[in-house]
Amino acid sequence: MSAGSVGVPVVSAADIERAMTPAAAVEAIDAALRSGLDVEADHERIFAPLTAGDFLLMPSESPDAVGIKVATIAPGNTRLGLPKISAWYLVFDRETLQPAAIVDGTRLTTLRTPAVTAVAVRDLLAADPRGARRRIDRLAVLGSGPQAIEHATTLAAILPVGDVTIIGRTPERVEDAVLTLRERGIDAHAGTLAAARDADVVVTATSSSTPVVDLGDIAPSAVVAAVGAHGLDHRELGADLVRAADVVVEARASAVRESGNLAGAARDGAPLAEPANLAELVSGRVSRRPGAPAVYTGVGMAWEDLAVVQGIMEVMRRGSASEETT
Repeated sequence: MSAGSVGVPVVSAADIERAMTPAAAVEAIDAALRSGLDVEADHERIFAPLTAGDFLLMPSESPDAVGIKVATIAPGNTRLGLPKISAWYLVFDRETLQPAAIVDGTRLTTLRTPAVTAVAVRDLLAADPRGARRRIDRLAVLGSGPQAIEHATTLAAILPVGDVTIIGRTPERVEDAVLTLRERGIDAHAGTLAAARDADVVVTATSSSTPVVDLGDIAPSAVVAAVGAHGLDHRELGADLVRAADVVVEARASAVRESGNLAGAARDGAPLAEPANLAELVSGRVSRRPGAPAVYTGVGMAWEDLAVVQGIMEVMRRGSASEETT
């Protein structure tokens, strides 16, 4: 951690790596959900269109801090080998609203998004009507970018994971993702969509604006996590899958505003049943139907970033205090 030009600590991506593991990020998200957090009342995200994409502002408040993420979303960057999302996170004291830290928001995003997904997947597996499941024998990931890699990494950090198949349109990017995961000790290989039919868990982390997975592509009781679509006009899941599944969202309010997976399914037929939210899932209030798949579809919410940032800052404070006493 270094000091910025105005004396505010700057937390780099490397600082984040040292301070928080993927498993610890999952714990931070889980703890926030179990603390009584009202996910439906979190601040709405603010989008501002740009020529190359969007500005995104994500303000949130907890009992101990306030913060805002300032991000850019540039879909065309994937063709240039650049990150689709770039961001900084600003943390402030809750009472005085004075700046407390500036945090690398790009690494924060690739840490917190799979942490939220992992909470959803873990608890949907535990709610399987055939009996609680505590492992993933076969994981299929559609996508080959940072989120695809980090989702496989985070799931493997909290559950035993067997075979991992990476499915993507660009062979070179798929092979790079496979090599990265193998270096992390994960049994990954390249494959095709056919692998999703045998998978316990399917993750979609793509930049596609049209469905990449339909009901016929997955096993009857699979858990599907869709995290790549942004906006009401972008969707990764076919309407037949959304309609057949037990659906969980981060919050119903944010899903109505931003979930293209739900909006697309609603446009294709009768109104959808109301989904459960993450707070209801972690508290054990979600029941899965026998023989039905489960879908978690996330758009990203501001409380998630703040929860993980507070965990990072607490670890760094403890480290600083320890150094002062030695």
